[in-house]
Amino acid sequence: MNDKMEEECGVFGVFGSPDDETADLIYSGLLTLQHRGQESAGISVQTGKGIKTHRGMGLVSEVFNSLERETLSGGSGVGHVRYSTSGDKSISNAQPLVGHCKLGDLAVAHNGNLVNADIIRSLMEDGGTVFQTTSDSEILLNLISRGASSGSYDRAVREAASAVKGSYSTIILTEDRLAAIRDPYGIRPLCIGKLGDIHIVSSETCALDAVGADFVRDIAPGELVFIDSSGIHSEFTEKGSQQHTCLFEYIYFARPDSVIDGISVYKFRYTSGMELFAEHPVSADAVVGVPDSGLAAALGYSASSGIPFTHGLIKNKYSGRSFIEPSKHLREQTVNVKLNVLKSEVEGKRIVLIDDSLVRGTTSKRLIKSLRKAGAAEVHLGIVSPPVTNSCYFGIDTPYRSELIAAGKSTDAICKLVGADSLFYISPGGVLKASGKEKGFCMGCFTGIYPMSYS
Repeated sequence: MNDKMEEECGVFGVFGSPDDETADLIYSGLLTLQHRGQESAGISVQTGKGIKTHRGMGLVSEVFNSLERETLSGGSGVGHVRYSTSGDKSISNAQPLVGHCKLGDLAVAHNGNLVNADIIRSLMEDGGTVFQTTSDSEILLNLISRGASSGSYDRAVREAASAVKGSYSTIILTEDRLAAIRDPYGIRPLCIGKLGDIHIVSSETCALDAVGADFVRDIAPGELVFIDSSGIHSEFTEKGSQQHTCLFEYIYFARPDSVIDGISVYKFRYTSGMELFAEHPVSADAVVGVPDSGLAAALGYSASSGIPFTHGLIKNKYSGRSFIEPSKHLREQTVNVKLNVLKSEVEGKRIVLIDDSLVRGTTSKRLIKSLRKAGAAEVHLGIVSPPVTNSCYFGIDTPYRSELIAAGKSTDAICKLVGADSLFYISPGGVLKASGKEKGFCMGCFTGIYPMSYS
């Protein structure tokens, strides 16, 4: 397992595109959202004769080629990249999930995690529903399919959103519309864009940029958006809406060129680095960021401190994905393969090493060892998130609490364990200051206080 909290999923939907362009638009969007899930990918397109789907295990570029995209012809569609937080790692759990109901075919692409999934699944199975996957996303598919017996997709989506509990930023494709729903706390991001007359829904704004679309707005917490030939209309669930965007979207998960709920991810990370220096000034010769998510924060720390920033670590972008490595030995070696020290930039220098988070500590320990081997005189480790002491139940694959290094050890003990000269974290207040907002975030992995119960 990796030493980072793993990405969740990414969704991308298109409505009103020329038939021969839809799959390519979704493909480009998914490539841009690849950081959100590298386990499987899929695209579903409404052909006019039903929904056609292609899914596979691996990266977007591995799952799709030009010929496969050419066979996916239709004016609307939805795509998904997955890293499993619920359900097995298998092709059966790859999305979009597709079903057939009274009103025709439908496809569902879901980012998040339903905390009442086991209860709903049990009730539905008692009522005769047969599940084909172990993914909680199939619960949404079956709820909507069952609700469609009323003769209205809008009503079916509304009832499904009211029944589930947890985090869900979800796109639903039907024969004549695209629907998008975001949970009442807005834990996972979801936004709307437009490319000429084409409507687009995406997990992040960076994917809108990639296809040349203009950002229109974020989908609000608790909002249900319906897109059809008449345009867009929306409504809100009876649960109300309270913004609690996952703070880790800004710290680590999202791409730095995205803007989520009005906050620039890059600016947040840069300002976090500035706040970290304000709270923990260190005398040093160079600031080094751990690629990629630690770089912007390192630049901010450098700007505030006046300590020069340097690229002391070089990332191998073709090293693979460490969470699928089969043994502890190979997982540890992956750190060295992924990141190599640039000796000329660190030798004889006092280094401030900036990283986004500290989960198990194994990556930090090996990086610090490598920096010292390259001749670094001192290594001070700065973390631009508060200590991660609790698991996430809302769509992120976090370790058990017993595996979180900060849950069981003091800062001094962790510092000694990873081999740093000093270790310091940004405070909860500092990270909120970097966001420019005093509230509106889920910080459960830091505080143990969640926007809703998870049992």
